[in-house]
Amino acid sequence: MSMPAMRTVYGTLLNFRGEFDAWAPKMNEAPYKAPPKAPVLYIKPANTWSADGAAITLPANVPQVEVGATIGMVMKGGSEVAGYVLMNDLSVPHASFFRPPVKFKCIDGFLGIGSRLRARNEAGDPSVFKLEVRINGELKQTVRFADLVRPADRLLADVGEFMTMAAGDVLMLGCDVGRPLARAGDTISISMPALGTLTNTLIAEAP
Repeated sequence: MSMPAMRTVYGTLLNFRGEFDAWAPKMNEAPYKAPPKAPVLYIKPANTWSADGAAITLPANVPQVEVGATIGMVMKGGSEVAGYVLMNDLSVPHASFFRPPVKFKCIDGFLGIGSRLRARNEAGDPSVFKLEVRINGELKQTVRFADLVRPADRLLADVGEFMTMAAGDVLMLGCDVGRPLARAGDTISISMPALGTLTNTLIAEAP
């Protein structure tokens, strides 16, 4: 299935049980003083998008990045999903997920996007999806989407309570804890049989 023109890419925080539990002790602290009741979203704008196979440049002041292997739901419009695509939501390591700083998550090139869109009716149940993350060929992480706080359909329904998803919008399901770190010179591969492999190589910024 060919990839439609993308419109806006939304990331989802705290949607893996491990990540949610890791931050739970701080959720009752200021400023929020309670766990979030709705999905916590952020945007990966067009300047961050990198195609499968593209080199991604690390700024000179960024020695390493977190690899955020995830799956994006690509929308037909409203609550209808066209299909699923692999994504690598790169981020500079930082200490808080309550207000994700733009400067850490929205650097040029910091979202790898797979070239294969698998139609929803062909991909099966997202709760059984499993991704493997390799850096330079070595397995570093396995991401199981059975561990989501909000499974795909519920996440989409809950987001629909406060915003409308248009055709070409993409909603990422979230990133698990244990995200591996990568540096300039590393090649990152994220794979799942139904969705193929997303590969990007990190390169250092030219002096």
